[in-house]
Amino acid sequence: PIVGEGKVILDMPNGQKEVGIERLHLEQDAGKSIHDMDPHNTFVDLNRSGVALMEIVSKPDLRSPDEVNAYIKKLRSIMRYLGTCDGNMQEGSLRADVNVSVRLKGAKDFGTRCEIKNVNSIKFMQMAINYEANRQVDLIEDGQKIDQETRLFDTKKNETRSMRSKEDAHDYRYFPDPDLLPLEVTDEFIDSIKSEIPELPDDKKKRFIDEFKISPYEATILVSDIEVAKYFEEVVAKMGKNKDMKLAVNWITGELFAVLNDKNLEISQSPISAKNLAKLINLIKNGTISGKIAKSIFEDMINGDVDPQVIVEEKGLKQQSDPKALEVLIEKIINENRDKAIEYKQGKEKLFGFFVGQVMKNSGGKANPQMVNEILKAKLQE
Repeated sequence: PIVGEGKVILDMPNGQKEVGIERLHLEQDAGKSIHDMDPHNTFVDLNRSGVALMEIVSKPDLRSPDEVNAYIKKLRSIMRYLGTCDGNMQEGSLRADVNVSVRLKGAKDFGTRCEIKNVNSIKFMQMAINYEANRQVDLIEDGQKIDQETRLFDTKKNETRSMRSKEDAHDYRYFPDPDLLPLEVTDEFIDSIKSEIPELPDDKKKRFIDEFKISPYEATILVSDIEVAKYFEEVVAKMGKNKDMKLAVNWITGELFAVLNDKNLEISQSPISAKNLAKLINLIKNGTISGKIAKSIFEDMINGDVDPQVIVEEKGLKQQSDPKALEVLIEKIINENRDKAIEYKQGKEKLFGFFVGQVMKNSGGKANPQMVNEILKAKLQE
């Protein structure tokens, strides 16, 4: 291997976790075994035979299924940023051999490991690790020893089963291929590769925090998928000078993500373009529409990516922000509910919500909520 001694930094709930990369080398894919199509037979899929693949060997630094989850997602994100792999596990682009061992708390030496081959989803990885760790603990507590072996995870039974005894490194009998010339990696070549590396997730996260003044948590969500990061930056660019980052983050990670999840779409397939979402956010920001009206407009946009300004004009949804017109409406509602206005002055402050509701109802939801609150408070104190 010509690549080694790297590391991946994970953001875990209790702080950062560093996972070592022992080496990375290139192989040719031999195909894949399919064990869950038939209960009695294993099928062999040779469609990927001969395709180049990267094997990344991690150091034994992972201590839980949650850490494995975070690690695989981070690796996949980095590969997608680099454009070296799409990371689609369901298509076989990314698979993992999971080595599991247990040891007594405080013990320095690792236990005997078992390798679970070709696990093809993060969910199955977590399930396989949990089962295998518990299996090994049960054997040790029964006074039995762990055999070093290769195992298979049965997704239907949620259990691992033995495939073959595991060879030690000296049993693999490596030998040089005389048709492959020695590969010399020069410092100049390494420098040229370094200069071509794009902005990676951790660097982008730091930039988002510094440049857009968003929280580390929000930045982590946005950079975890390169397409989401691109969409966010396009929305921000289309918003112009008077940007509202909080609104942009909330609409992308809230309303838009909900639609994508519901329709099982990637953000690259978003029914709403970054340009039109930016326009919608600006309409909220400049007071043309309220957040509530924006949500109804958003529903219309899902069905055709229509310019939100066009929807506002066609449906007459522009927010009512004329202070004089709002004063007239608020005075009318107070006069119609004199008894409640008196109770409010006597200390029943919860009635304020009642008056706000009446104003919004009578305005068809178009009254500017901020102006309603300000004018209503002043009028109720008179």
